[in-house]
Amino acid sequence: MKYTKEVWKGSALLAPVPPTIVTCKSGDKVNALTIAWTGILNTIPPKTYISVRPERYSYNLIKESGQFVINLTTRELVRACDWCGVKSGAKFDKFKEMGLKTEPASKVDVPLLCDSPVNLECVVTDVIPLGSHDMFIADIVAINVAKELLDKEGRLQLEKANLVAYSHGEYFTLGEKLGSFGYTVRKKKKNTRKKALKNGKKNT
Repeated sequence: MKYTKEVWKGSALLAPVPPTIVTCKSGDKVNALTIAWTGILNTIPPKTYISVRPERYSYNLIKESGQFVINLTTRELVRACDWCGVKSGAKFDKFKEMGLKTEPASKVDVPLLCDSPVNLECVVTDVIPLGSHDMFIADIVAINVAKELLDKEGRLQLEKANLVAYSHGEYFTLGEKLGSFGYTVRKKKKNTRKKALKNGKKNT
């Protein structure tokens, strides 16, 4: 399809992005906030980031502790994800209000969400002021993965987690699978069974 374009001024229009629930803690203060400005920065060492407005309640909790957990959002968590993005932890106990159950993380002193299938434990290495947001760059020091999503060989089947994407103000579940990494250059497997049957008929 060929599109006819018009030019807009520069803005934060990139979609889809992952609407995650980030948990954080400093002292006895614990909170959960919605973060869509996140992604992977590096593989070795594994690094991620979250961009947070300095006026948000969680900003100081993360800056003081230097730790946070990124909890991936599923269809079942999407309402809590949205609610945590519009309500302040200064006024509400988000865990209580949304019925979010937590458990201790393995490497950081921040709770992770039990109902999230994948939790990324993160330790902040750098804070970069960008303007409206500060970027917290962090090492991913541990990942908690739901055993229910592992196949018999221990491989992660993340497509079964009902993960959610955020696009231009709306939430969507992931849809039809179009391919897998490298499928455009992968050689097609030969159907050896059909070939064997064909050869067998010729030999009879």
